[in-house]
Amino acid sequence: MKHTLAPALLAISLSLGSLLTAVPSQAQEAVVAVPDAEALFTSPDPELNANKQVALGIVRDLLEANHWDKADQYLTERYLQHNPNAASGRAGVVAYFTQVLKREPSPIPEKMKTPIAFVTAEGDLVTVGYVREVKDEKDPSKNYTTTWFDTWRIKDGKADEHWDPATKD
Repeated sequence: MKHTLAPALLAISLSLGSLLTAVPSQAQEAVVAVPDAEALFTSPDPELNANKQVALGIVRDLLEANHWDKADQYLTERYLQHNPNAASGRAGVVAYFTQVLKREPSPIPEKMKTPIAFVTAEGDLVTVGYVREVKDEKDPSKNYTTTWFDTWRIKDGKADEHWDPATKD
């Protein structure tokens, strides 16, 4: 009985293998920004709404408009940083954006230009998912979209800890 099943199992395995290799290796659905990003930074739950509003201020005022002079409104002094390029502490992250990256302030927009795909909040954590367009290394004439994220732990109305997928520059 074992010997009669082996050829059938081999045939099934080869058929499945050829089906799997027929799937394009770069197939994906594009990551798309929502039309009203600011609406994602609200919640009917008062605590989650307040936490999302802190994240909105960080994204709009600090990351998009580079008003790092307002960092004390959104970041705790101890601000724990898990991005390997910036030091922990509010002063460390401000120095990273203003001295290392040399970001200059621009007007704070009424409507954000940063393409946002989603915002989630649970307890003291808020995650913002961004649309990220990347050059295709295999075909530099093409781009594709993927997702970048920032997650903050909110404590007493300010971001106290931060995570993102950054690697060392």
